[in-house]
Amino acid sequence: MSHGFETLAIHAGQEPEPRTGAVVPPIYQTSTYAQDAVGAPRLGYEYSRSGNPTRDALQECLAALEGGRVGLTFASGLAAEDAVLRALCGPGDHVVIPDDAYGGTYRIFARVTQRWGLTWTPARISDVEAVRAAIRPGETKIIWVETPTNPLLGIADIAGLASVAHDAGALLVVDNTFASPYLQQPIAHGADVVVHSTTKYVGGHSDVVGGALVTADTGLGQELAYHQNAMGAVNGPFDAWLTLRGVKTLGVRMDRHCDNAERIADYLTGHPAVSQVLYPGLPEHPGHETAAKQMRRFGGMISFRAAGGEEQAVRICNRAKLFVLAESLGGVESLIEHPGRMTHASAAGSPLEVPADLVRLSVGIETADDLLADLEQALG
Repeated sequence: MSHGFETLAIHAGQEPEPRTGAVVPPIYQTSTYAQDAVGAPRLGYEYSRSGNPTRDALQECLAALEGGRVGLTFASGLAAEDAVLRALCGPGDHVVIPDDAYGGTYRIFARVTQRWGLTWTPARISDVEAVRAAIRPGETKIIWVETPTNPLLGIADIAGLASVAHDAGALLVVDNTFASPYLQQPIAHGADVVVHSTTKYVGGHSDVVGGALVTADTGLGQELAYHQNAMGAVNGPFDAWLTLRGVKTLGVRMDRHCDNAERIADYLTGHPAVSQVLYPGLPEHPGHETAAKQMRRFGGMISFRAAGGEEQAVRICNRAKLFVLAESLGGVESLIEHPGRMTHASAAGSPLEVPADLVRLSVGIETADDLLADLEQALG
């Protein structure tokens, strides 16, 4: 019997605890487990880096929400990204990445994996042919996609890029952090691996850092799981429990994020202090039709460009009050930031450098009228 998204978020991997009947999975705050005999660990648990029941509950839930078979969770989103690259690539291999990827993703390619021989090429992932042209036959192992992208809210045609990747003998890896599994399920459109920073919408409360990988290919999942254990960048049981608690309300939270973001995007459009609004829910957004085909709704992230340039963009960020000036995104509270000086500072001077006049909003679930009033005074 299949269940709806909200039902899976509350029940997948979360059966009542058999001994006491507790309806919430316990926090198994232990590093090791007593074994029934030499070489016979009870229920397969021997050491919490290798396996922990609380983490397993979260992994099973995320796999169900993404329509996958294997879910793996990590200490951060970047730890999850590192595991994918180490598991699937080696020296001499090549990856196509978005030309406006998250600054931390750019950093891991440009400052970490490049040092052990992994090369990369940025491409506009909203242009299927540009991605195809960036492939190096026999070398490209991964097409790496964010959709929407961070911070320019570009939209990739997941099915189209999956076809391009598979024709080239490569895998399609999709960072689904901005959309969340509630709004978009990349595996259903042909993606091989889905990446999340669970710090963001999945956790949803700005109180825990984590990452995740999901795949529908059990063989690929086993390879990723081997690296999860061998490299050891797993999330602890309490972090897994907090994330699992957050994911239960993902559906209802995302609907409110989207409601508020749609109102704010409409407000910003045409405002004299704003030269451009980047939000896939706007009909004039170049990726609107693609987003409408593969997303349930358009998300809670908005970027806009200040008409007065970088100085005005920074001033808007500093003047905001209800929108908290902070990095990260996807929590219940609204955040504002200047990507060029904050989350994407590592990309300065590179092909992935973001516009200096850009402001990024993570629209929370507060009363929309209050958020609009705060933006009105900040835009001045």
